[in-house]
Amino acid sequence: MWGGYFWQIVLIAPVILAQAGLISALLNANRRRRFAEVQSLQRMAELAHVNRFSTAGELTASIAHEISQPLTAILNNAETADMILHSSSPDIAELKHIVTDILQDDRRAAEVIRRMHSLLKKAPFELKNLDLKDVARETVEFLSKLAIARKVELVSMITPDALPVLGDRIQLQQVTLNLVANGLDAMRETPSGHRIITIQSSRSENFAELSVSDRGPGIPEDKLKEVFKPFFTSKAEGLGMGLSIARTIIEAHHGRIWAENLDGGGAWFRIRLPLVQ
Repeated sequence: MWGGYFWQIVLIAPVILAQAGLISALLNANRRRRFAEVQSLQRMAELAHVNRFSTAGELTASIAHEISQPLTAILNNAETADMILHSSSPDIAELKHIVTDILQDDRRAAEVIRRMHSLLKKAPFELKNLDLKDVARETVEFLSKLAIARKVELVSMITPDALPVLGDRIQLQQVTLNLVANGLDAMRETPSGHRIITIQSSRSENFAELSVSDRGPGIPEDKLKEVFKPFFTSKAEGLGMGLSIARTIIEAHHGRIWAENLDGGGAWFRIRLPLVQ
Protein backbone atom coordinates (compact mmCIF):
# COMPACT_ATOMS: atom_id res chain seq x y z
CA MET A 1 0.00 0.00 0.00
CA TRP A 2 2.88 2.33 0.79
CA GLY A 3 4.42 1.73 -2.60
CA GLY A 4 1.19 1.90 -4.55
CA TYR A 5 -0.39 4.86 -2.75
CA PHE A 6 2.60 6.79 -1.51
CA TRP A 7 1.47 10.29 -2.60
CA GLN A 8 -2.12 9.73 -1.53
CA ILE A 9 -0.96 8.67 1.96
CA VAL A 10 1.41 11.62 2.15
CA LEU A 11 -1.39 14.02 1.26
CA ILE A 12 -4.09 12.44 3.46
CA ALA A 13 -1.97 11.98 6.59
CA PRO A 14 -1.63 15.74 7.37
CA VAL A 15 -5.38 16.14 6.86
CA ILE A 16 -6.10 13.33 9.34
CA LEU A 17 -3.59 14.77 11.79
CA ALA A 18 -5.13 18.23 11.41
CA GLN A 19 -8.62 16.81 11.99
CA ALA A 20 -7.42 14.96 15.08
CA GLY A 21 -5.82 18.13 16.41
CA LEU A 22 -8.98 20.14 15.74
CA ILE A 23 -11.19 17.53 17.43
CA SER A 24 -8.85 17.46 20.42
CA ALA A 25 -8.92 21.27 20.65
CA LEU A 26 -12.71 21.33 20.43
CA LEU A 27 -13.06 18.65 23.12
CA ASN A 28 -10.65 20.57 25.34
CA ALA A 29 -12.53 23.83 24.75
CA ASN A 30 -15.84 22.11 25.50
CA ARG A 31 -14.41 20.66 28.74
CA ARG A 32 -13.16 24.09 29.82
CA ARG A 33 -16.51 25.68 28.92
CA ARG A 34 -18.43 23.11 30.99
CA PHE A 35 -16.01 23.59 33.89
CA ALA A 36 -16.50 27.36 33.68
CA GLU A 37 -20.31 26.88 33.64
CA VAL A 38 -20.13 24.69 36.76
CA GLN A 39 -17.95 27.26 38.52
CA SER A 40 -20.34 30.04 37.49
CA LEU A 41 -23.34 28.14 38.87
CA GLN A 42 -21.44 27.45 42.11
CA ARG A 43 -20.61 31.14 42.51
CA MET A 44 -24.24 32.04 41.77
CA ALA A 45 -25.42 29.55 44.41
CA GLU A 46 -23.00 31.02 46.97
CA LEU A 47 -24.11 34.57 46.23
CA ALA A 48 -27.77 33.55 46.32
CA HIS A 49 -27.18 31.89 49.68
CA VAL A 50 -25.74 35.12 51.09
CA ASN A 51 -28.70 37.03 49.69
CA ARG A 52 -31.12 34.60 51.39
CA PHE A 53 -29.48 35.39 54.74
CA SER A 54 -30.02 39.08 54.04
CA THR A 55 -33.68 38.43 53.22
CA ALA A 56 -34.04 36.35 56.38
CA GLY A 57 -32.69 39.26 58.41
CA GLU A 58 -35.47 41.47 57.08
CA LEU A 59 -38.03 38.82 58.04
CA THR A 60 -36.69 38.30 61.58
CA ALA A 61 -39.34 40.38 63.36
CA SER A 62 -42.18 38.71 61.48
CA ILE A 63 -40.76 35.21 62.07
CA ALA A 64 -40.25 35.89 65.79
CA HIS A 65 -43.86 37.05 66.07
CA GLU A 66 -45.09 34.06 64.09
CA ILE A 67 -43.28 31.62 66.40
CA SER A 68 -44.12 33.44 69.64
CA GLN A 69 -47.87 33.07 69.08
CA PRO A 70 -48.01 29.24 69.11
CA LEU A 71 -45.38 29.08 71.88
CA THR A 72 -47.49 31.38 74.07
CA ALA A 73 -50.58 29.29 73.33
CA ILE A 74 -48.69 26.10 74.23
CA LEU A 75 -47.56 27.62 77.54
CA ASN A 76 -51.09 28.76 78.41
CA ASN A 77 -52.56 25.36 77.57
CA ALA A 78 -49.84 23.54 79.52
CA GLU A 79 -50.50 25.70 82.60
CA THR A 80 -54.25 25.06 82.29
CA ALA A 81 -53.65 21.31 81.94
CA ASP A 82 -51.43 21.39 85.04
CA MET A 83 -54.19 23.07 87.04
CA ILE A 84 -56.76 20.50 85.84
CA LEU A 85 -54.48 17.59 86.75
CA HIS A 86 -54.04 18.97 90.27
CA SER A 87 -57.77 19.35 90.79
CA SER A 88 -59.79 16.80 92.78
CA SER A 89 -61.73 15.63 89.71
CA PRO A 90 -59.75 16.22 86.47
CA ASP A 91 -61.86 16.84 83.37
CA ILE A 92 -60.49 14.25 80.92
CA ALA A 93 -62.46 15.64 77.96
CA GLU A 94 -61.02 19.11 78.57
CA LEU A 95 -57.53 17.64 78.86
CA LYS A 96 -57.95 15.89 75.50
CA HIS A 97 -59.01 19.19 73.95
CA ILE A 98 -55.97 20.95 75.46
CA VAL A 99 -53.58 18.27 74.19
CA THR A 100 -55.06 18.64 70.67
CA ASP A 101 -54.50 22.42 70.81
CA ILE A 102 -50.91 21.93 71.99
CA LEU A 103 -50.19 19.54 69.10
CA GLN A 104 -51.64 21.99 66.56
CA ASP A 105 -49.62 24.92 67.94
CA ASP A 106 -46.48 22.80 68.02
CA ARG A 107 -46.96 21.93 64.34
CA ARG A 108 -47.47 25.63 63.53
CA ALA A 109 -44.16 26.55 65.16
CA ALA A 110 -42.40 23.61 63.50
CA GLU A 111 -43.71 24.69 60.08
CA VAL A 112 -42.28 28.20 60.55
CA ILE A 113 -38.89 26.71 61.44
CA ARG A 114 -39.08 24.31 58.49
CA ARG A 115 -39.76 27.16 56.06
CA MET A 116 -36.90 29.16 57.54
CA HIS A 117 -34.54 26.19 57.29
CA SER A 118 -35.59 25.65 53.69
CA LEU A 119 -34.81 29.28 52.89
CA LEU A 120 -31.41 29.31 54.60
CA LYS A 121 -30.04 25.89 53.80
CA LYS A 122 -27.02 25.74 51.55
CA ALA A 123 -27.73 23.55 48.56
CA PRO A 124 -26.20 23.22 45.09
CA PHE A 125 -28.06 24.53 42.07
CA GLU A 126 -30.24 21.60 41.04
CA LEU A 127 -32.95 21.55 38.40
CA LYS A 128 -35.95 19.35 39.15
CA ASN A 129 -39.51 19.05 37.87
CA LEU A 130 -41.79 21.29 39.93
CA ASP A 131 -44.99 23.31 39.70
CA LEU A 132 -44.38 27.07 39.59
CA LYS A 133 -47.78 27.78 41.14
CA ASP A 134 -46.67 25.84 44.25
CA VAL A 135 -43.66 28.17 44.55
CA ALA A 136 -46.01 31.17 44.35
CA ARG A 137 -48.36 29.68 46.96
CA GLU A 138 -45.48 28.94 49.36
CA THR A 139 -44.25 32.51 49.03
CA VAL A 140 -47.69 33.89 49.89
CA GLU A 141 -47.82 31.67 52.99
CA PHE A 142 -44.29 32.64 54.02
CA LEU A 143 -44.87 36.39 53.75
CA SER A 144 -48.49 36.64 54.89
CA LYS A 145 -47.56 37.54 58.49
CA LEU A 146 -44.98 40.11 57.36
CA ALA A 147 -47.57 41.72 55.08
CA ILE A 148 -50.00 42.01 58.00
CA ALA A 149 -47.29 43.58 60.15
CA ARG A 150 -46.55 46.12 57.38
CA LYS A 151 -50.29 46.76 56.91
CA VAL A 152 -50.12 45.50 53.35
CA GLU A 153 -52.82 43.51 51.58
CA LEU A 154 -51.28 40.47 49.88
CA VAL A 155 -53.49 39.46 46.95
CA SER A 156 -53.00 35.98 45.52
CA MET A 157 -54.16 35.33 41.94
CA ILE A 158 -52.71 31.86 41.37
CA THR A 159 -54.03 29.84 38.46
CA PRO A 160 -55.48 26.39 39.29
CA ASP A 161 -53.78 25.00 36.17
CA ALA A 162 -50.49 23.16 36.58
CA LEU A 163 -47.36 25.13 35.59
CA PRO A 164 -44.70 22.41 35.25
CA VAL A 165 -41.17 23.81 34.90
CA LEU A 166 -37.64 22.54 35.35
CA GLY A 167 -36.19 24.54 38.21
CA ASP A 168 -34.52 24.86 41.58
CA ARG A 169 -37.33 25.31 44.13
CA ILE A 170 -35.27 27.20 46.73
CA GLN A 171 -33.81 29.68 44.25
CA LEU A 172 -37.12 30.34 42.49
CA GLN A 173 -38.71 30.90 45.88
CA GLN A 174 -35.87 33.29 46.70
CA VAL A 175 -36.54 35.31 43.53
CA THR A 176 -40.23 35.65 44.45
CA LEU A 177 -39.39 36.58 48.05
CA ASN A 178 -37.01 39.27 46.83
CA LEU A 179 -39.63 40.76 44.51
CA VAL A 180 -42.29 40.84 47.25
CA ALA A 181 -39.82 42.26 49.80
CA ASN A 182 -38.90 45.01 47.32
CA GLY A 183 -42.58 45.79 46.86
CA LEU A 184 -43.07 46.05 50.62
CA ASP A 185 -40.13 48.47 50.86
CA ALA A 186 -41.39 50.51 47.89
CA MET A 187 -44.73 51.16 49.64
CA ARG A 188 -43.35 52.51 52.93
CA GLU A 189 -44.66 55.99 52.07
CA THR A 190 -47.90 54.73 50.50
CA PRO A 191 -51.06 55.30 52.61
CA SER A 192 -51.93 52.10 54.47
CA GLY A 193 -55.27 51.67 52.70
CA HIS A 194 -53.55 51.57 49.29
CA ARG A 195 -50.72 49.17 50.11
CA ILE A 196 -51.45 46.18 47.89
CA ILE A 197 -49.08 43.54 46.51
CA THR A 198 -50.43 41.10 43.94
CA ILE A 199 -48.80 37.76 43.19
CA GLN A 200 -50.16 36.25 40.01
CA SER A 201 -49.35 33.09 38.08
CA SER A 202 -50.59 32.19 34.62
CA ARG A 203 -49.91 30.11 31.52
CA SER A 204 -49.00 31.79 28.25
CA GLU A 205 -48.62 29.39 25.32
CA ASN A 206 -45.49 27.33 26.11
CA PHE A 207 -44.44 29.45 29.07
CA ALA A 208 -45.27 29.72 32.77
CA GLU A 209 -45.51 33.28 34.04
CA LEU A 210 -45.23 34.65 37.56
CA SER A 211 -45.65 38.33 38.35
CA VAL A 212 -45.41 40.55 41.43
CA SER A 213 -46.90 44.05 41.39
CA ASP A 214 -47.09 46.80 44.00
CA ARG A 215 -48.76 50.21 44.43
CA GLY A 216 -45.58 52.14 45.20
CA PRO A 217 -44.13 55.11 43.30
CA GLY A 218 -42.93 52.94 40.42
CA ILE A 219 -39.54 52.98 38.68
CA PRO A 220 -38.20 55.90 36.61
CA GLU A 221 -38.48 54.98 32.94
CA ASP A 222 -34.74 55.35 32.35
CA LYS A 223 -34.01 52.96 35.23
CA LEU A 224 -36.26 50.06 34.19
CA LYS A 225 -33.32 48.07 32.77
CA GLU A 226 -30.71 49.32 35.21
CA VAL A 227 -32.55 47.89 38.23
CA PHE A 228 -31.18 44.44 37.34
CA LYS A 229 -27.57 45.60 37.29
CA PRO A 230 -25.32 44.74 40.27
CA PHE A 231 -25.19 47.32 43.07
CA PHE A 232 -28.07 49.39 41.67
CA THR A 233 -30.35 50.37 44.55
CA SER A 234 -32.73 53.14 45.56
CA LYS A 235 -32.52 52.19 49.26
CA ALA A 236 -30.07 53.95 51.56
CA GLU A 237 -29.24 50.70 53.34
CA GLY A 238 -29.50 48.39 50.33
CA LEU A 239 -26.65 46.54 48.61
CA GLY A 240 -28.34 46.49 45.21
CA MET A 241 -27.77 42.76 44.62
CA GLY A 242 -31.27 41.31 45.06
CA LEU A 243 -32.58 41.95 41.53
CA SER A 244 -29.21 41.20 39.96
CA ILE A 245 -29.19 37.78 41.64
CA ALA A 246 -32.83 37.29 40.62
CA ARG A 247 -31.96 37.89 36.96
CA THR A 248 -28.97 35.52 37.16
CA ILE A 249 -31.16 32.79 38.68
CA ILE A 250 -33.94 33.21 36.09
CA GLU A 251 -31.47 33.21 33.18
CA ALA A 252 -29.88 30.03 34.60
CA HIS A 253 -33.40 28.55 34.26
CA HIS A 254 -33.46 29.64 30.59
CA GLY A 255 -36.12 32.19 31.46
CA ARG A 256 -36.60 35.94 31.38
CA ILE A 257 -37.38 38.61 33.99
CA TRP A 258 -38.30 42.22 33.32
CA ALA A 259 -39.92 45.23 34.98
CA GLU A 260 -42.74 47.53 33.88
CA ASN A 261 -44.59 50.48 35.38
CA LEU A 262 -48.34 50.23 35.98
CA ASP A 263 -50.59 52.95 34.58
CA GLY A 264 -52.15 53.71 37.96
CA GLY A 265 -48.80 53.80 39.74
CA GLY A 266 -46.54 51.08 41.03
CA ALA A 267 -44.15 48.55 39.51
CA TRP A 268 -44.74 45.17 37.93
CA PHE A 269 -42.05 42.47 37.79
CA ARG A 270 -42.68 39.54 35.48
CA ILE A 271 -40.96 36.17 35.21
CA ARG A 272 -41.34 33.82 32.25
CA LEU A 273 -40.05 30.23 32.30
CA PRO A 274 -40.39 27.52 29.65
CA LEU A 275 -42.96 24.84 30.42
CA VAL A 276 -41.97 21.18 30.35
CA GLN A 277 -44.09 18.20 29.39
